[in-house]
Amino acid sequence: MNQQPKVRLLAEARRNKILEWLQEEGSARVRTLADAFGVSEVTMRQDLEKLEADGHIAREHGGAFLKSVPQQVRAMALQHLDNMDAKRRIGRAAAQLVGNGETIVLDSGSTTTEVASNLRTLRDMTVITNALNIALMLGAEAGFEVHMPGGHFKAPTLSLSGERSADYFRGLFAQKLFLATAALDLDAGLTYPALSDIPVKRAMIEAAERVYLVADSSKIGQRSFTSLGGIDLIHVLITDEGIRPEDRAALEAAGVEVIIA
Repeated sequence: MNQQPKVRLLAEARRNKILEWLQEEGSARVRTLADAFGVSEVTMRQDLEKLEADGHIAREHGGAFLKSVPQQVRAMALQHLDNMDAKRRIGRAAAQLVGNGETIVLDSGSTTTEVASNLRTLRDMTVITNALNIALMLGAEAGFEVHMPGGHFKAPTLSLSGERSADYFRGLFAQKLFLATAALDLDAGLTYPALSDIPVKRAMIEAAERVYLVADSSKIGQRSFTSLGGIDLIHVLITDEGIRPEDRAALEAAGVEVIIA
C-alpha cells in the first residue's frame, strides 16, 4: 500500500520529463524515449497515452509529437515564452557587452532571441547562429553577416541541432558566445531536456573565447534531463535580480562573473 503513491509520483515525474523533451524536440520515437528514460516501450506508450489524454501531445505510429508545433512554426514563434520581462532585461544587458566589428555566436532560445533583438544598431558584425528566427532577424539588417550550420530542424526552438550542426562550428573562432540553458545547478551544471543539442552546444563553447550564459533566475537551482557539463564551462552569467544571494555567492566563488540585469 505504501508503495503505490511513490510509484505514481515516479511515473508522473517521468511524464513531466517526457513532455519537456517533446517541448524541446517537437517529436520523438517511442524507442528513443524508452531507451533514454530506461523503461520498456510498453511503459513509454502508456506514458504517451496519458500525455495525449491530457491534451499535450498527439501520438502517431511509433512515436508522438507536440500538438502546438504546426501552428507555432507557421507563426515563427518559440515554445518557451515564460518570464519574458526578465529575459528582455537580460537581452538588453547582454547586447551592451557586444561591440561593432565582433564575431559572436548566438545559441537558440527565447533569451538569446532577446539578445539578438538588441544588437541591430551595431555594424560590421559577424553572427553565427543555429537559430532560424535569429538568422532571419539579423540577416535583414545592414551591417550584419549571418552564418548558419546545417543539421536537424527542431521546431519548438526554431533551431538546427545534432552532429552535423556541431561539425560546422569546429574550427571557427568567435569572441563571444551567448549560450542558453534549461537549468543551472551548482552540482549538476548546465542541463537540458533532450540529447540532440549537447554536441552543438559543446562545439559552440569550443569556438568561443568567452562564454556568456543568459538565463533568468527561475532556471537557477534546477535540473533537467541531460548534462552539458559543469559551471566551469562559462565565464559570465547574465541573469535577473531574482537570483538568490547564496547562489550568486557560490557562482562567484567558483570563478563565474555574475551580471544582474
